[in-house]
Amino acid sequence: MNGVSAEARTRMLRVNHAGEYGAQRIYEGQLAVLGRHALAPRIRHMAAQEKKHLETFTALLLKHNVRPTLLQPLWHVAGFALGAGTALLGAKAAMACTAAVEEVIEGHYAAQAEALGDTQPDIKAAIDSASHDEVAHKQEALEYGAETLPGYPIFKAVITFGSIAAIWLSQRV
Repeated sequence: MNGVSAEARTRMLRVNHAGEYGAQRIYEGQLAVLGRHALAPRIRHMAAQEKKHLETFTALLLKHNVRPTLLQPLWHVAGFALGAGTALLGAKAAMACTAAVEEVIEGHYAAQAEALGDTQPDIKAAIDSASHDEVAHKQEALEYGAETLPGYPIFKAVITFGSIAAIWLSQRV
């Protein structure tokens, strides 16, 4: 196999599936709190895109005979809690969460796409498509004023650390 090893491919698919699942849960948590807020239609749109990404990575897991992360029950709860918890702090905090998570994912997907090169075109296409949407989500959150949240640097650092830890764990478990 050119490009990445079978183990690396497995880790990519597992972590990307877990990440899209977690993202969907974050938006579900945000909508549980902000369902009637003016921001809700934007969040619903982002959630719909995450659902599409999740469906794509679910199909790729099946195609490549890769099991999902064993941590999915944890991400089910943690994703919703992160979304609801940040939304309880207000719409700007919810968007600050989105900006922080998507910045990590943007770099994560870019590294994967570079590692794949021209190999594994099905996986690369899924990564490129999802990455395009994730960058747009980050930009939308920044345009909403995510960075103006009081304490944003600390808020961002905590969410960034959690996102990086979730990636590391989901690749391996």
